[in-house]
Amino acid sequence: MEMVPKGRTSTPFTQYIHGLECRLLNATFEGDNLTLQTSTIQTLVFKLGCDFAGLSLNSGALEPIPQARAQHAMQLPAELTRETCRTHPRDLRLICIYFFTDRYFQTDDNSSLLNNYVLGAQLGHGHVNNLTEMINISFWHNQSLEGYSVTCVFWKEGASKHHWGLWSPEGCRTELPSPSQVLCRCNHLSYFAVLMQNSPAPVPAELLAPLTYISIVGCSVSIMASLLTLLLHFLARKQNDSITHIHMNLHTSVLLLNVTFLLSPTLAMPSVPGLACTALAAILHYALLSCFTWMAIEGFNLYLLLGRVYNIYIRRYMLKLCAVGWGVPAFLVLLLLAIKSSVYGRHAIPVFDSQENGTGFQNMSICWVRSPEAHSILVMGYGGLTSLFNLVVLAWVLRTLHGLKAREKAPGTRACRDTVTVLGLTVLLGTTWALAFFSFGVFLLPQLFLFTIFNSLYGFFLFLWFCSQRCRSEAEVEAKMEAFSSSQMMQ
Repeated sequence: MEMVPKGRTSTPFTQYIHGLECRLLNATFEGDNLTLQTSTIQTLVFKLGCDFAGLSLNSGALEPIPQARAQHAMQLPAELTRETCRTHPRDLRLICIYFFTDRYFQTDDNSSLLNNYVLGAQLGHGHVNNLTEMINISFWHNQSLEGYSVTCVFWKEGASKHHWGLWSPEGCRTELPSPSQVLCRCNHLSYFAVLMQNSPAPVPAELLAPLTYISIVGCSVSIMASLLTLLLHFLARKQNDSITHIHMNLHTSVLLLNVTFLLSPTLAMPSVPGLACTALAAILHYALLSCFTWMAIEGFNLYLLLGRVYNIYIRRYMLKLCAVGWGVPAFLVLLLLAIKSSVYGRHAIPVFDSQENGTGFQNMSICWVRSPEAHSILVMGYGGLTSLFNLVVLAWVLRTLHGLKAREKAPGTRACRDTVTVLGLTVLLGTTWALAFFSFGVFLLPQLFLFTIFNSLYGFFLFLWFCSQRCRSEAEVEAKMEAFSSSQMMQ
């Protein structure tokens, strides 16, 4: 009963699996059940009636399979046949197909299946879903799950452009009754597995609501602040220097980042087409990279202002900065899409909550970068370099101002004011993102809240900075006008 004949490996796996299902559903045999198996596949067929009272299957009661070293079990509720018997009362066939290899269910995700098990069940030729009594599928194992997020998933046929399906967590809940067992509770029949992905520590369920509330409120406030800043800039075009233009570009990237971030959970819902989520994930990544790039540009411009006090003119300076600030992120995102479009899409954030009988896992989905390699390099790496660069600039600027004050080439009050200015500018422009690197151990809880608060309100902090700079500029102009009036009166 090997499903892939030699010399025909190019044929889609779906044909073999559907062919196996049809043969099992139409098989003729005596008795109430039939068992067939190979070295990697085990199949069971059951004749059911409308008096079905439920069924419990355990690998311990079946003939052992060489590839199936770990135990598994499946519990099917009595509700399984009710809808079918209500509309078409007849004898039913229940087939269970257990794959002990993942070769038939390949995807582009850099993930693995627990034990390489795929356990499937089907009732007749129809579909069984939206059950109120859950189907329980248990996977036992003897490996450490530390550093992994485990998610119960089912095979969603036709949901991928490059393969005959993909893994989806819809309708399933993940529980860990013991360190050696993963329990999947699903409301439909399909092919089930436990997806293992490299992941940071899952978010506690009791913190999800306050963190979500802080994010929504903070991002909404930042959006309004960024819009107000841009509006005030366009209404008062008194400052057209490069510093102001850099600030406005940073505000624009922050505005785009907050808007796409708020839309991300909505477009990650199962009812939304996957293409829309992929597009939003790419835009969100582009906005974040643009933010990081303009932060680095702020640091670079600060270095030019203080390090090269004289002769800082650069031909077409703003044009070159815009090419870097907007062009480099666009190139990186388009390059990722060209290499592998599936790098963007629905990304599951593991959320756990303690229960009386163990630990339950659920997933909150957003439209984001799905590839761990791309996330490590073009999110954490890119952001880390930006934060490191701005911290180095901050340290250098503070040292420079301290030297100016020590040599009394600048008044003490001016040096102190410049120090506060540089601290405010550089801390707001990138250093708070360094909190992302403290999401472990005892730092996890404070890091979650500090990171969420500071970076969701990032646009608002930039607005305060803009207002302070504007008030300072107007005060300096007013002081110069008073000095000029005084000199005129003295004459």
